[in-house]
Amino acid sequence: MTRTRATTLEGVQSRVVDTDRLETHYLESGSDDGEGTVVFVHGNVSSSRFFEDVMAALPDRYHAIAPDLRGYGDSERKPVDATNGFGGFEQDLRSLVDALELEVPLTLVGWSNGGGVAMRYVIEQPDDVDSLVLVNPVSPYGFGGTKDLDGTPCFDDYAGSGGGIGNDPFVEALGARDRSEEGEASPRKILRTYYVAPSYTFDSDREESYLTGMLDTTTGDEHYPGSSVPSENWPGVAPGETGVNNAISPKYCDLEAITEIDADAKPPILWIRGDADQIVSNESLFDLGALGRMGEVPGWPGEDVFPPQPMVDQTRAVFERYADRGGQFEEVVFGNTGHTPHVEVPGDFRRRLEDVLE
Repeated sequence: MTRTRATTLEGVQSRVVDTDRLETHYLESGSDDGEGTVVFVHGNVSSSRFFEDVMAALPDRYHAIAPDLRGYGDSERKPVDATNGFGGFEQDLRSLVDALELEVPLTLVGWSNGGGVAMRYVIEQPDDVDSLVLVNPVSPYGFGGTKDLDGTPCFDDYAGSGGGIGNDPFVEALGARDRSEEGEASPRKILRTYYVAPSYTFDSDREESYLTGMLDTTTGDEHYPGSSVPSENWPGVAPGETGVNNAISPKYCDLEAITEIDADAKPPILWIRGDADQIVSNESLFDLGALGRMGEVPGWPGEDVFPPQPMVDQTRAVFERYADRGGQFEEVVFGNTGHTPHVEVPGDFRRRLEDVLE
C-alpha cells in the first residue's frame, strides 16, 4: 500500500510504501508503462530531495524513482548495521523494487554513498541492472583509512575511519535542525561550501529544500555518524559496528567484487564527477589523512603511515579492472563543478543521463 506525503515540484509525487524491511518514502515521476525505469540513490547527509529537480525535468516517458534510505528523509528510522557494509541499504533497495513491482532491468543512478549502494546492488543482482550511473561515488574501498590504489588499510583496526571521525558540532547542528548561517559547521554553511563548487550560488527556494534534505538525517550511534571504539593508533578511534560512517569504513566496505561479475552480466558504467569536488577526491577535506597533512588534526603520523586517501584514483583503478574483465566504463568530468553535478549543472547532467536511458 502506498501513501502520499510531502509537497513536491510539479510532475513529481511524494509517496510512502511499506516494504518487508521498512517504511520507505520515495519520489516518483514519469510513466510506469514508459521506456524503462531509473532509480536514483542519494548520498550521506541528504535525501531524495537532491534529485527532485532532475526528476521533474525528465521526459514523462521515463519512470523515475528516488527513495530515502533508512534514517534519511521521511523513511523509517531503523538502525544501520554497519558490519555488512552497504549490504543493508542494498537489501532495503531491493525490497523497494519488489514492493513497487518495478520492471527490471533498471538504470541505477548512485550519488556519493548512493554510488556505493548502487555498486553493491549490481554485485548482488547484476541481471537486474542494465546501466549504472555513478555520480561522485564513494571509493570502492570506502571512506578513510586506506593509502594506495589497492585499498590497503593504514592500520589493522582501520583507525581513522568510521563513526568516530565525524564533526561533532556539525552532528549537533543536524540534530538541532539548525537552519542558521552561524558557524563553520552549520549545515547551511557546509551545503554552500562543500556540496557545491565555490562559484555556485543556490536558488533560495531550492537551497531551503536541499537544507531540509540534510536536516532530515537521523543522528546518533545507530545512524549518522555511528559508533566508535578506542584505538592505540592515530587518531585514537576505530570503527564501531553501527551507523552509516562505519558502513562506509574500509573495515566493512569493499566493492572491488564488482570487477568479478561475469562479463556478459556487467552493466556499462557511466562515472560522472565534478573536478572541484571537496568531499570525494584524492585530497578530500573530510579525510583525516588530508586534514592531518594540513596540520588540522594533531599528531598526524606522516605520509608513509596515513596519507590522504586517493579516492578518485582508487575508483579509476577498479573501473579499469572492470573493463579489463569484460565490462565497460566512461569517465565524464564536469569542470568547475563540485560534489553535486545533478544540482550544479542539471542540464548537462540530464543530457548525459538521457543518453544512457535511450
